[in-house]
Amino acid sequence: MGIISRNMCPVCNATTIHLRLRAEDYTVSHQQFEIWECDHCSLRFTQNAPDEGSVGDFYQSENYISHTDTQKGLINKLYHFVRKTTLKKKRRLIEQTTGLQNGTLLDIGAGTGAFAHSMQQAGWNTTGLEPDAATRKRAADLYGLNLLDTPSLFQLPPASFDAITMWHVLEHVHELHACIEQIKVLLKETGRALIAVPNYTSYDAAIYQQAWAAYDVPRHLYHFSPDAIKHLLNQHGLRLLGLRPMWFDSFYISMLSEQCKNGKNNLVKAVWIGLLSNIKAVGNRERCSSVIYVIGK
Repeated sequence: MGIISRNMCPVCNATTIHLRLRAEDYTVSHQQFEIWECDHCSLRFTQNAPDEGSVGDFYQSENYISHTDTQKGLINKLYHFVRKTTLKKKRRLIEQTTGLQNGTLLDIGAGTGAFAHSMQQAGWNTTGLEPDAATRKRAADLYGLNLLDTPSLFQLPPASFDAITMWHVLEHVHELHACIEQIKVLLKETGRALIAVPNYTSYDAAIYQQAWAAYDVPRHLYHFSPDAIKHLLNQHGLRLLGLRPMWFDSFYISMLSEQCKNGKNNLVKAVWIGLLSNIKAVGNRERCSSVIYVIGK
């Protein structure tokens, strides 16, 4: 297996990096992986993560919901129940931030296509990218979508999208800077990118520590703080226009984290931790369990 060993930060290239904690891959391999932190931009990243040619093995699980759309188990059933609401909220957010009722949209990391399909149904000219061939086929079977593979990102015409979305995808991307730069290229001058990532500075992350499910090593290569995102955008001449909370994520991540930590569900405790996390983030959205960053040129 090829691995990526870093001696500098993958966001800001600082060499002031150090081991912060070790976390387990609870989904597939049950291996331990090191998570390092940059003292300059505060990014955390998975050290000795599998390279792009090797990481596919770590996605091969029927429990990996973005690839399988599984409804097995209580947590996945709740996820599907809530998704109907979150899809509508995402559409409204795109309409609000772009000022458009319909337009051209690129969804990077489309998974099984639920979001891309919902935007298509709402009248948006939607292009979806998904790296996994089996997942692209599932999107075709479920929604009739013809998703493109991810190298197509660099073959699309410049300045052609009113909106570009990445819903919990950026943390998976090996070529981080190339991806962000291409988003800049593909956005229209008035276009908006919406990038959602977990936030390790949240209360639920502090409670669960190495068992925090959103570390999701080694599939998550990077573990972002708001400061790390700002550093990344500044390097590419992009503007951060706003932050939006993903309030449901604190509950979902806490439920998964309880399972990681204790090997079983504890719905009451997870809901309590998720609620506390949201309460603590009410006055400071930079402490939400997951954050949507609204980005412009």
